[in-house]
Amino acid sequence: MSIKAKIFGLLLFFVGGQIALAQLTEIEKEITELSKKKWEWMADKKADSLAVLFHDQAKFVHMGGTWGKDREVDIIRSGFIHYKKADVHEVMVEVLNENTVILWNRITLLAVVGTNEVTTPFMVTEVYVKQNDDWKLADLTFSKLLTRD
Repeated sequence: MSIKAKIFGLLLFFVGGQIALAQLTEIEKEITELSKKKWEWMADKKADSLAVLFHDQAKFVHMGGTWGKDREVDIIRSGFIHYKKADVHEVMVEVLNENTVILWNRITLLAVVGTNEVTTPFMVTEVYVKQNDDWKLADLTFSKLLTRD
């Protein structure tokens, strides 16, 4: 193989790698923005928007139990749990592949549960999967933290 061919191959390798990194960065940005919108929709009780975002087989893990999409949407729509405000302190994103992304939020959540207003520190795990060119939330897990900040 000639020197020119080797240099050209090396150039293609580096350019291709940079394009792949740019795509991952775009996916990370897209998921971070989608997660931010989700918190806003939850605060605004936009159950219909959330129903579109949530995967049909999604699971939601709370301190009070685990349930599926329909129950979560009904809980938000009825106001039984009102996610009034999520103060996001930290966001971490891991792109597993072009169709699966995990996002972690360290938050302080102000919520009304039943008739009680509570403020709770959580680490929230969100798993997103790509379905028909749209990102769907497949899992939302709240893990209560022992400290506040």
